[in-house]
Order: sequence, then structure tokens, then C-alpha cells
Amino acid sequence: MSKLFRALALVLLAASCGGGSDTAPNQLDNACSIVRERPEYLRAFRATERKYGVPVHVQMATIYQESRFISDARTPNRYAAGVIPIGRQSSAFGYSQALDGTWEEYQRETGKRSSRRDRIGDATDFMGWYMTKTYEGLGVPLTDTRNQYLAYHEGRTGYARGTYNSKPWLLRVAGEVDARSDMYAVQLRSC
Repeated sequence: MSKLFRALALVLLAASCGGGSDTAPNQLDNACSIVRERPEYLRAFRATERKYGVPVHVQMATIYQESRFISDARTPNRYAAGVIPIGRQSSAFGYSQALDGTWEEYQRETGKRSSRRDRIGDATDFMGWYMTKTYEGLGVPLTDTRNQYLAYHEGRTGYARGTYNSKPWLLRVAGEVDARSDMYAVQLRSC
């Protein structure tokens, strides 16, 4: 019986070491509920805020928009002739929806070779690193959720070229991310 118990304990321990939760928190419109349900999120957000200066509410709003807090989020599949799957729309993956190339650049520059996009701490650190580079290269304040999001979505080069100006849908989404950031900021002050 003790061998069975040890085997079960080992399986449970291995399962708990996974990248993150593949389900979203229950109440995505309530920052206090999110951090109560997933305290590891708040620890990651605060660590990134201390390290890079990106406010918790900016990180939360960006992750909400990118992945809805789902650790293994991916872009939809593309289809040939409407039925034959031919791959994903992009290599974006995880909480931060970082592309393969940008994630690899982050890993090289930070020395975090074992970081994973489906771990909240690594995803928030990536976002802090990326947004800090946006601030350093383009002067976008870390508190400017709207423009940080536009640069995050379009890439810094696309943002500098103003590619978002020809995408009304993206300008609308950036406004929504900004409004969610403001909402989360107010909520976080009361929890």
C-alpha cells in the first residue's frame, strides 16, 4: 500500500510542476478576484513591477487582452480551402502571446534560457522587459497602457511607423485595454 501511495504522490507532484493553469480565473472583470484566486499571479506582477517599473494593472490588462489569463493560449489555426488545417496564424503562445523570435531574443538578452511562456512569472518578466525596451527606444511611458499595448501588438518598429493608424479595430482594442487597465487599477486599490 505504501508503494501505491508513494507512486500516487509522485504523480501528483509531477502534475503540479506544470507550466500554469490552462483555465482562466473565474471573474476576469474583477482584479481582486483574480489575485485572490491565483495569488501566484500577484506575486509575479509585483516582481515585474519592482524589477521594471511596469504597474500591475498595466500587466494585467495586457495579459487579459492577449490570452484571457490562459497559460497555453495559442492563435487560431489557418485553413486551406476552408477545411484543411495548415498551421497557426502565428507562433504567439502563452500568457503574453510572445512570438517565438521575440521570446528567443528575451531569453538571450536576459540569460533566462529555461523560461517558458506558459509560466506566469516568466510571462510577466517578458512583458516588463519588452515594455521597458519600448520606453527606452520610443519614449512610451510604462504607465501609458494604450500606447504600450499598441507597441506590444505591432512590435516597436511597427509602432514607430504608425502601422496601427490603418487598423481601426486595433485602435479600438487598445482603447479597451486602456479602460480595463484603469478599471483594474481602481479595483486593486480596494483589495
